[in-house]
Amino acid sequence: MERLRTPEAQFENLPDFDFSPCYAEVTDPTGDAPLRMAYLDEGNPSGEVVVLLHGEPSWSFLYRKMIPVLAGAGYRVVVPDLIGFGRSDKPAHRSEYTYARHVEWVRDLLFDVVELSEITFFGQDWGSLLGLRLIGEHPEQFKRVVLGNAGLPTGDERMNPAFTAWQEFSQNAPELPIGRIIGGGCKTPLTEELVRAYDAPFPDERFKEGARQFPLLVPTTPDDPAHDANVAAWEVLKTFTKPVFLCYSDSDPITAGADRKFLELVPGTKGVEHVTITDAAHFLQEDKGEEIAHAMVDFMKEN
Repeated sequence: MERLRTPEAQFENLPDFDFSPCYAEVTDPTGDAPLRMAYLDEGNPSGEVVVLLHGEPSWSFLYRKMIPVLAGAGYRVVVPDLIGFGRSDKPAHRSEYTYARHVEWVRDLLFDVVELSEITFFGQDWGSLLGLRLIGEHPEQFKRVVLGNAGLPTGDERMNPAFTAWQEFSQNAPELPIGRIIGGGCKTPLTEELVRAYDAPFPDERFKEGARQFPLLVPTTPDDPAHDANVAAWEVLKTFTKPVFLCYSDSDPITAGADRKFLELVPGTKGVEHVTITDAAHFLQEDKGEEIAHAMVDFMKEN
């Protein structure tokens, strides 16, 4: 597997992001050479573990507002960069990116390399598509779940027009303007400095093969390769009684209404006081990161 690695100079002088990266080698499920996966490990090393998993096409920079709040409350905060994003290795060919491989890369990092357990998980966008699969396959590893603008599609659902439009744009745009895409998914306009920070992992289009491929990996038909595994994960989620906290935003056309399925089917959502994050769009961590983190701390203390 040919892979690219973003030069470290790209990550210098990013605003409010002075966290020190950690690195681990994760096994490629096909038996190819390991890939380097980056992650942040902040806060109390002996505290309860919180894992924050980003989606498409962002990276751990998205969580810079949440990390200090959670770490300040005494938690150990682990924030991976998915393969193809952030400081993690980026396979050079789109065919190397599959849903199953992404699940295995994250599984290897969290369970086998960093050896985490009793996890409180937060996932948004693709972070939820990966994290919820792991929760479905390893529910014993998780203590609580927090979902913001999240979902676990199987391919049996009707996809909304906002997602279809994004999928088409991601495949047809001659250049993929990562920072501008993030900005378009925020309620608060991004400064040029923040746009550059979201662009930092991608010096040129060669580094964006993972970002290009992710929209095609979302299951949209019943014959999708991930259909059966996601259906199986839902069967486990239907029996998941550990606390599940929903904090969806009020202005996200992509995941609007997706929380209803969790409220209806997942028993862990019962008896939990869920919140709506107001004046926030798809990337609610950028719009209201501190507010979400404080809501998470309250949820964890109460559960």
